[in-house]
Amino acid sequence: MSNAWLTMSMGDLGRGIAAGQIDPVDLTRTYLDAIKAHPFGDRIYARLTEERAMSEARAASVRARVGQRLGLLDGVPISWKDLFDTAGTATESGSALLKDRVPSADAEVLRNATAVGMICLGKTHMSELAFSGLGLNPITATSPCVNDHDAVSGGSSSGAATSVAFGLAPCGIGSDTGGSVRIPSAWNDLVGLKTTSGRVSLKGVVPLVASFDTVGPLCRTVEDAALMLAALEGRAPADLRGASLKNTRLLVLENGFEGCRDEPLAGFDSALGRIMDGGATVKRLHLPIVDEALAMSGVLFTTEAYATWREEIEAQPDLMFGEIRERFMAGASFSGADFVAAWQRLDEIRAEFLSEIAGYDAVVLPTSAIMPPNVDRLMSDHDYYVEENLWALRNTRIGNLLGLCGLSLPTGLPSTGIMLLGAPMGEERLLRLGAACEAVLS
Repeated sequence: MSNAWLTMSMGDLGRGIAAGQIDPVDLTRTYLDAIKAHPFGDRIYARLTEERAMSEARAASVRARVGQRLGLLDGVPISWKDLFDTAGTATESGSALLKDRVPSADAEVLRNATAVGMICLGKTHMSELAFSGLGLNPITATSPCVNDHDAVSGGSSSGAATSVAFGLAPCGIGSDTGGSVRIPSAWNDLVGLKTTSGRVSLKGVVPLVASFDTVGPLCRTVEDAALMLAALEGRAPADLRGASLKNTRLLVLENGFEGCRDEPLAGFDSALGRIMDGGATVKRLHLPIVDEALAMSGVLFTTEAYATWREEIEAQPDLMFGEIRERFMAGASFSGADFVAAWQRLDEIRAEFLSEIAGYDAVVLPTSAIMPPNVDRLMSDHDYYVEENLWALRNTRIGNLLGLCGLSLPTGLPSTGIMLLGAPMGEERLLRLGAACEAVLS
């Protein structure tokens, strides 16, 4: 067994298994032991699925020995955010409202990953009911940022990110409704893929805002993101070979610079400079329709979130963290007419936006305008919590509102990311571009 395995990519682990250098049983035991021994293990994992993991690992080990592996990721362990149903294991979405909720079947994406031989390590902590970009959860646990243990790790896929960043999983599966894969990826120096709404199955995933909810991986490399997307869907991965920045046209969305603080801006500028040196050409543009879409976030997100969870929240409001409860309750202030009118206008904006970006390979902007906020101050200062949560999600929310796919890459400056946004259902193209960017950024 080797501690070096704890920092390897999924792709490299899979190749090690294929070469007979890594046994899935030893690999899984190494991860489980590392989780139990880690000082932040309980703040990252809500619960382990140890018996399941070892059973799956033994089966993968047999397949590897007899030459019947199910694919490159057969025998590779991963973590799952605590809103993906796991048969016989509690799935509580970070909330006391769902305490001891035990589903009878796996989420469809978990079934798909299991079908290609991947191993379920356990369930990771998250923002309560996934309704925050910060990752602060005093109800269950708050995962620390890998670069600042006194700061939040980003949400809502906080444990998914930190399971990878602290070497306790090679990949974490999260969800992204307004930035919940990309924010924790950026703040913990990971690659995070936000898939197009409607592409990856949400069956067996505890909802927040089903109209915007998406499933995606938080991992170490773009290759891993491509491999994991394929596993979640049960299809072949994108071909990243020969990816190049030559003749690439990027649109820098200047809307993403509003409120951007010095460190995220420095990380973005540094990364963009290297991407341009690699052969990409850049145009800068501010699009007023993007600001118009952002202004509709309240009615679009909170109304549906409140409608989804109204009965549970109003029955036991005191079980919730007050800041999260307040966000849900804001949805009660909008009328049905407000909600329908906002969606009608958003559909128009989406069409206008796609027309504006038709000549570009991707839109680029800083993943987050801010750095990871301090846990103690978030707990003691309501105004600070509200402001930081809104700024954390401001840029990522653009991709959700406009129906795009998105990829966050580490810039090389701690806790900062550069985000690529691509056309709906354009993940394969975006991943190829991401692989070319990764080559010059690393």
